[in-house]
Amino acid sequence: HEACGVGFVVDLHGRKSHQIITDGLQILRNLDHRGASGAEVNTGDGAGILLQMPHAFLVEACQAAHISLPPAGQYGCGLIFMPRNAAMRRKIEERFEQVVHSEGLQFLGWRTVRTNNTMLGETAKSVEPFMRQAFIGRPAGLTDDMAFERRLYVVRKRGYAEIRTSTLPGAEYWYIASLSFKTLVYKGMLTTEQLDQYFPDLRNPAMESGLALVHSRFSTNTFPSWERAHPYRYLAHNGEINTLRGNMNWMHARQALFASELFGDDIKKILPIINPNGSDSSMFDNTLELLVLAGRPLAHAMMMMIPEPWSNHETMDPDRRAFYQYHSCLMEPWDGPASIAFTDGRQIGAVLDRNGLRPSRYYVTKAGLVIMASETGVLDVPADQVVQKGRLQPGRMFLVDTSQGRIIEDEEIKRTASTAHPYREWINQHLVHLSDLPEAPRIEPPDHETLLQRQIAFGYTYEDERIVLAPMARDGVEAVGSMGNDAALAVLSNKPRLLYDYFKQLFAQVTNPPIDSIREEIVTSAETRLGSEGNLLNPEPSACRRVELKWPILTNEEFAKIRRTNLPGLRTGVLPILFRVTRGEKGLAKSMEELSVMARRMIEEEEINVIILSDRGVTRDFAPIPSLLAVAGLHHYLIREGLRTRVSLVLETGDAREVHHFALLIGYGCSAINPYVAFETIDDMIREGQLTGLDHKKACSNFVKAGSKGVVKVMSKMGISAIQSYRGAQVFEALGLRQDVIDHYFTWTPSRVGGIGLDVIAQEVLLRHRAAYPERPVNGHVLPAGGLYQWRASGEAHLFTPESIHTLQKAVRTGSRTVYQEYARLINDQSRALCTLRSLLEFKGAHDPIPLAEVEPAERIMRRFKTGAMSYGSISQEAHETLAIAMNRIGGKSNTGEGGEDPARFTWTNERGDSKNSAIKQVASGRFGVTSEYLVHARELQIKMAQGAKPGEGGQLPGSKVYPWIARTRGTTAGVGLISPPPHHDIYSIEDLAELIHDLKNANRSARI
Repeated sequence: HEACGVGFVVDLHGRKSHQIITDGLQILRNLDHRGASGAEVNTGDGAGILLQMPHAFLVEACQAAHISLPPAGQYGCGLIFMPRNAAMRRKIEERFEQVVHSEGLQFLGWRTVRTNNTMLGETAKSVEPFMRQAFIGRPAGLTDDMAFERRLYVVRKRGYAEIRTSTLPGAEYWYIASLSFKTLVYKGMLTTEQLDQYFPDLRNPAMESGLALVHSRFSTNTFPSWERAHPYRYLAHNGEINTLRGNMNWMHARQALFASELFGDDIKKILPIINPNGSDSSMFDNTLELLVLAGRPLAHAMMMMIPEPWSNHETMDPDRRAFYQYHSCLMEPWDGPASIAFTDGRQIGAVLDRNGLRPSRYYVTKAGLVIMASETGVLDVPADQVVQKGRLQPGRMFLVDTSQGRIIEDEEIKRTASTAHPYREWINQHLVHLSDLPEAPRIEPPDHETLLQRQIAFGYTYEDERIVLAPMARDGVEAVGSMGNDAALAVLSNKPRLLYDYFKQLFAQVTNPPIDSIREEIVTSAETRLGSEGNLLNPEPSACRRVELKWPILTNEEFAKIRRTNLPGLRTGVLPILFRVTRGEKGLAKSMEELSVMARRMIEEEEINVIILSDRGVTRDFAPIPSLLAVAGLHHYLIREGLRTRVSLVLETGDAREVHHFALLIGYGCSAINPYVAFETIDDMIREGQLTGLDHKKACSNFVKAGSKGVVKVMSKMGISAIQSYRGAQVFEALGLRQDVIDHYFTWTPSRVGGIGLDVIAQEVLLRHRAAYPERPVNGHVLPAGGLYQWRASGEAHLFTPESIHTLQKAVRTGSRTVYQEYARLINDQSRALCTLRSLLEFKGAHDPIPLAEVEPAERIMRRFKTGAMSYGSISQEAHETLAIAMNRIGGKSNTGEGGEDPARFTWTNERGDSKNSAIKQVASGRFGVTSEYLVHARELQIKMAQGAKPGEGGQLPGSKVYPWIARTRGTTAGVGLISPPPHHDIYSIEDLAELIHDLKNANRSARI
């Protein structure tokens, strides 16, 4: 289950009746538990209904407003939110009427929509708009229905642009919920029970429709508002679009290429397509609406935006596969858990995301009703009246066509869309696979003479070789390390850290549930394509003129193929990302400006489709521009200039070598990466005997596999399935960069604190460069030790040092209070080595201390003490039990972690009355050691969804540490490694969480959950 309720009821044959509306409202009321309200139970997150145009009702209602409506279909109507002040409203209405007349349409009049706000909470009432309906006449001779719909769309877009962004008083209220000749929306910041009370229109027997689409909103990533209620103009959505920022960026970038015979010169009037102030559902609706009005069938457009997993589906029909492959060259999927119901007023249907993470079920009755909703039981239908029932399946579409009077099956929908054009022929003619490109006559050989200098210039350390590169090259997987990062934040470090270190992965624990990239590999895709995008609004054969890559990370051989590609529509050009050392700190900013100018010239004058950003050529005179800065800065410059979709960015770089680096580069717009210094380093390690049993080709292949799989794992933790969707999605936050750097080079990236500017970034590059090319070279020049992962005297500062650990051990062995106080001072006084944000703060002493007699006694204070959640297995039995005994003695609480607890400890005691039973017991997705006995012996139950900043995959207990006694406690198999918490399906929604809380409460009524 999931919060947000979606449902519809439709008469299969399109017969209009008031009963359809009544049934729709009943479905909505029965989905009330899926919606939400704040502290005020009478202020809802949102509720709404979408109907076919109720012509008979509107004719009757408009008579009171002295409006004479033409026949059905000859006018458009929309619900418009207005300011409540009449004077403000009149000025806004006059401006809108001017827009209508300037578009050659007849404005028929305004109708005030009756509302009843007596049941609204104060929050909803304080921002309540005034409800008006506008009526616009269809020009004589305009026989094409969709042409009229497009004219109304242009009016709506212009109305928003000219009123909402104007200085007119009250303009912030202006919002057009719908403007169409086919459909009409009623919605607001309401509860499900309030919708038809607030809009008495909905209870009028004269109001009839053949379908009703309803939605009960549970606001998650955005705040509730009147306009964010669903349905939107085409859809109602339950779920999250995890790739939203990338989808927004790419749609904005594509606008420069838009051309449409159907829109003609009006195309400029509808920009921007996406309203940046809307929710993810609103933005999805904006894009779907454009695709439909630009000529694509509704189902076709949905297949483009939410494609089923096709790249690893070997048995898929070739024509269908070609359809998806062709459209992947035009746009990326809108990815994330979703159940979306959609309609254009004639067809109505629903689709799930490729993983099926949001459920929907349907019934078909003998009376010809089709009922679809987030769950069963939304309408009382006798069992003997049901002729068909089923559920939506991942990636499959459910569609009712009222004009044909039938349900169109998924196979037919997709066969029709797949054969609309000869997609397979287009793909065969134009799409080039990397393996089809000719081998390069020359591949840049490793330069072992200068490798050490370049490694130092790019920030390499001995740790990078031993801990990062070696496992990737040897085993084809990322290394597994100990949990916890006590090293200094990059912005506080006294070492010249890489720009990558100033970024952290963003995630949402419940609303963006992780994908299991291990067991659900079929739904993930690492494929990427190089070249220009075509015009999204006009499908042409040449739109798929791209180079297709299996992975986003390229070996030197693969990169050499791309570098020399010079085919029609596929031309490459190289831009150096270096700056002259003599320019100093200001040289970096100047070089970034020059990079943008050169890129623009290559695109506009040389018709380059693939720009290679290369930092080859680092010497004593030239330092590298940080590749992340070059990629992100150029990506956003090209978006602003409307050039981004005309070119792909490929990176030839020396600084990228970790999965985090690759993820950041792709997340900020890079299509493919050739980490040439990493490959040279691997080759050098083989020569030096640090990597044995491998040749260069196999080691590099392993490294590419490890890096690419690692990126897939990272993006899957955010609920993203395809690298194409992850590209440009910017699912990161900055930690320690100044806002002007964010705004210019990493636009729209969240940053909670300030930090360094471009001058300090340049300083750090130059410090590394001076270390690589010292004025007085010395013999025996070697890589720095590093000290980021493991403490080194000359390395990065850490919270835990040999001194602090030695002092702890000494305090424990001697029982000396003085030694313990010294240990406490070392840990608590972080100002000596600034590692964390909290180390920048200090306690402010009280001028007038409170007498000890007036504060709580120590015994009561200690009841609030808790240990960290450390699992049995990750720490020893002795340590785990000692923590429990100690906390029980002082009245505090120890925590089992998620690894379970030996049942013998629940009742164990000794002559002192000690107990080994942990008061806090964790329940995670693996349910390690979770039994009824385990649950009833807890005073507090903790639900664990993620560990650290790693959603879906926290720590790992290697198989070698899963001894039989640990496996017995955890309820697992000895010798089999355990991911904690594992990323398999568990809590995929807010309601899943509520269900688990309910179950735990029933297992232990007295425990705090």
